[in-house]
Amino acid sequence: MRGALSSTLQSHVARIARRNRKRPFLRALKTALSFSARVDTDGTTTFGLTLDDIEAELADSGNIELDLTTVVDGILDAVHDEGLGLAILIDEAQDLTADELVAICTVAHRASQRQRPVLFVLAGLPSLPTRLAEAKSYSERLFQYRHIRELESDAAADALTVPAADEGVTWTDDAIDLVVTLTGGYPYFLQEYGSEAWLEAASSPISRDDAQNGAGLALRHLDDGFYRTRWDRATPLEKEYLRAMAADGDTGSKTADVARRLDRTTQRLSKIRQNLTDKGIIYAPEHGRIAFTVPWMAAFIERQPA
Repeated sequence: MRGALSSTLQSHVARIARRNRKRPFLRALKTALSFSARVDTDGTTTFGLTLDDIEAELADSGNIELDLTTVVDGILDAVHDEGLGLAILIDEAQDLTADELVAICTVAHRASQRQRPVLFVLAGLPSLPTRLAEAKSYSERLFQYRHIRELESDAAADALTVPAADEGVTWTDDAIDLVVTLTGGYPYFLQEYGSEAWLEAASSPISRDDAQNGAGLALRHLDDGFYRTRWDRATPLEKEYLRAMAADGDTGSKTADVARRLDRTTQRLSKIRQNLTDKGIIYAPEHGRIAFTVPWMAAFIERQPA
C-alpha cells in the first residue's frame, strides 16, 4: 500500500503545489515524498519543485501507522485554507496487511476526533469488515458498510445492452436472458460473458448462439484466472477443507458439518479455517457458518480433479 498510495498522494499534492507554490503545500509535498523516501539528494523532486529550503516533518520511520498519520496530517494542514479535504479510495482492500488496516483505522479515527475532512473508501470481499474489526475493535464506528450484491435482472441486462447500443450493436432477448442467467448478475461475470459473446458475434444482433459459444470461453477464462488464483493459494489440507465446503454449494456451510465430513473437530480445523479466511477465500457471515467469498466457487472446486 505504501508505494501505491505515496505515488498517488505525491502527484496530487505536487499538482496543487505547482499551481500556487504556497509553503504549506511544499511542506506537504516534501512529507509525501518522504513517505516513499524518494527525495533527490539535492532537494529537487521529479515534479520540478525545489524543496531543499522547506522544513517539513518526514514520514520515513518505517512504521506505516506513524508515517501514514504524518503524511495525512501534512496534507490536511496544507489544504485547510483552500477549503479542500482528502479522499483515499482503495480497491481489493481485503489484501491489505493487518498493519496497513491498523494504520487506516488510526488515521480515520484521528481525523474524526479532530473533525478533519478525510474520507476512506475501501472496496473488497465480504471478509473485509471482519479484518477491519480484527485490526481495530472500534472500526465499526468509523465505517459505514454497504454490501454490493448481484445486479437485478433489469440492471444486468442494461450492463450488456447499453454499452453495445453506444456502438450501434443490439442483443436478442434470448441472448440477454442466457447471459443474465449464466452470470447470476455478478458484475465481473457479466463483463467476461458479455465480452466473449461480443467477440463471437459476426454481426448485430448478438444472438443466443453467440452467447452460448462465448459462455464456454468465458467459463474457461474464469477457471484459469479468477478461480485458479484463489485455489492455488490453498495448501493441500486447505483444499481438503474447501472440498468439504463445496458439498453445500454456494449457500454456505456450518463449520460443524464441514468438521463432520472431515472426521475432525471444529477446534482442530480452526487454524485451517483461519488461514483460508486470511487468504480471502472464505469468510464467516455469522458465528458457526462459513461461505466462499466469490460466487460459484463450489462448482469450480467440483470441476477440479481429486
